[in-house]
Amino acid sequence: MKKALIVGIDDYDPPNELNGCVNDAVELAALLEANGDGSPNFDVRRIISSEGPVTSAELHEAIGELFTGDADTVVLYFAGHGIMDEETNNGYLVTQDGRNPNWGVSLSGVLQQANKAHPRIKSTVILLDSCQSGFAGEVSGLGDSGAVSHIGNGVTILTACHRKGFAAETNGHGKFTDIMIDGLGGAASDVIGRVTPASLYAHVDQTLGAWEQRPIYKANVQSFISLREVSPKVPKEILRRLPKYFPTASHVLKLDPSFEPDRGEEAERLKGIPVDEDNVRIYRELQKCHQHGLITPTDHEYMWHTAVFSGGCRLTATGAHYRRLAEKKKI
Repeated sequence: MKKALIVGIDDYDPPNELNGCVNDAVELAALLEANGDGSPNFDVRRIISSEGPVTSAELHEAIGELFTGDADTVVLYFAGHGIMDEETNNGYLVTQDGRNPNWGVSLSGVLQQANKAHPRIKSTVILLDSCQSGFAGEVSGLGDSGAVSHIGNGVTILTACHRKGFAAETNGHGKFTDIMIDGLGGAASDVIGRVTPASLYAHVDQTLGAWEQRPIYKANVQSFISLREVSPKVPKEILRRLPKYFPTASHVLKLDPSFEPDRGEEAERLKGIPVDEDNVRIYRELQKCHQHGLITPTDHEYMWHTAVFSGGCRLTATGAHYRRLAEKKKI
């Protein structure tokens, strides 16, 4: 069972209104509800300020329910104002009724609930698109009154910015969530089509420039989970054939002109070598693998030259990894 609580708050008292958090929550909720093929993914509860006031009491109750019961994975996403109280050394997710000193929901409280939920809840992913949200990723000094806290087993935290950073909005979306949405749509998927918290962080980190807000990623996990699955970049049936094409990880697969039906300027020279349809099928699969960095030619820059000039190709490190998975029947 997988469940997600998605929260977006725009409607704070002037002059503190935001204009991208509700949009982000709506789009993120829609993505998490289903995988790329339309199959069900997370059971999503959405709380957005456009549908009614988001109070501290409501958010406390919803977070408590999120961490109640058993689940394989839970996701907590919050887009809205965040604040750090220097006097208490604690960070807060600010609700619409939040006022000093009761800003809303404390990050220490969220983390404590996530920690206590393990192992009933195998994996918890906390995604925060709010100012100063990086405070949630600090291992020490996060607890109430400065007490030492920690990120418990199975917990992953991904935030828009560091402890003293600010989360930017652009074109009606939070910049951090906009990149996450792109990643969940498939840009952050691996070859098999899985989007993990780690791959999502890498996508955000690589997209944001050195002068922009810097995301924070902290995790205490023994295995990676998938937040969403999209179409594989290379069909799984092709990946399963890698051990057949490459009996060992270092094997060099030799090609020849019979693999390539489109011979271009070499057609006259190769007219005596017939095209083999089985080899053409294999060649098309190898081209797909080459396109996504699983194999590389050994003698030429391009696969076309490898075929028409009888060169070879080998697995890359990534290709060897997927070959090993296929050999162990994990694909």
